[in-house]
Amino acid sequence: MREIDLLSGRLKLRHLVLVVAIADQGSVLRAAERLRLAQPAVTRSLREVERVLGVELFTRGPRGVTPTMYGDAFLEHARAVLAELRRAGDRIGGLADGEVGTVAIGTLLAGSNVLLPRAIAALKRERPGITVIVREATFNAQVPRLLDGEIDLILGRLNPIEDVRGLRQITLYGEPVRLVARTDHPARQKGDLTLADLCDHPWVLPLEQTALRTELEQLFRAEGLTLPGNLVECTSVLTVRTLVRDTDMIAALPDLVARTDPGIAPLPVPLETVRRQVGVTLPAHRAPTPSARLMLDHLRREAERLTA
Repeated sequence: MREIDLLSGRLKLRHLVLVVAIADQGSVLRAAERLRLAQPAVTRSLREVERVLGVELFTRGPRGVTPTMYGDAFLEHARAVLAELRRAGDRIGGLADGEVGTVAIGTLLAGSNVLLPRAIAALKRERPGITVIVREATFNAQVPRLLDGEIDLILGRLNPIEDVRGLRQITLYGEPVRLVARTDHPARQKGDLTLADLCDHPWVLPLEQTALRTELEQLFRAEGLTLPGNLVECTSVLTVRTLVRDTDMIAALPDLVARTDPGIAPLPVPLETVRRQVGVTLPAHRAPTPSARLMLDHLRREAERLTA
């Protein structure tokens, strides 16, 4: 079989456009008019293609041209190539306009319960072609994914980033962290409740590598207390809420999480030293994609509504 190299550079994209136009119009003259070219230029380009292929693509007749069997075979591939290029152009244009694309969000406990679902719903109403991926993990586990480009942003309580280069943060709103328990928890029967009074109950605490866990440990030490011995370590909002609602466990949850579950309520023990800022962590030297920028816009708007 004779080998024909179509990647040598002699075959141009304009040749594909021209051959398809000739087939569609049925004549070199009408193809020239359609392409707004002179007829001799179209004829010359067709001869170039046929020389590259070493075969005739059309037979000439009194009523125009008809594809040969080589022409039919070449046209099938030419149309497929042009269709793929059109789809590529549409996709790139859609990505640039934010009409399609993907945004991957690393989520922490704060922000994931109310703010993120509202922002996602608003984004999908505006741009249904954008795919949203949500990955839940601790901040330390999310940072490498963010720096590697696996995720676009991290949403949650703002952790210190002094020890991590290449990050920047945007504050969205302030949200207190509260100690919560089920509404009929036995600890509520005691007046003047203190942190020490809660140590004999089971607790749900964040994982050790989280900033909230560190701050809670500091709070216990400041009051001369040790962490409760009966505890579960968990960062899943759904699991924490269910454990608190269905058992005697106590947890530290963002205020919005506590507020949206009628089965749990804050305990009258303040956590004054626990940080309150919720926001977004981004790569410092990588511009957000159009999809990520739209997600950020909706996070800002929904944060404003939540704090209004």
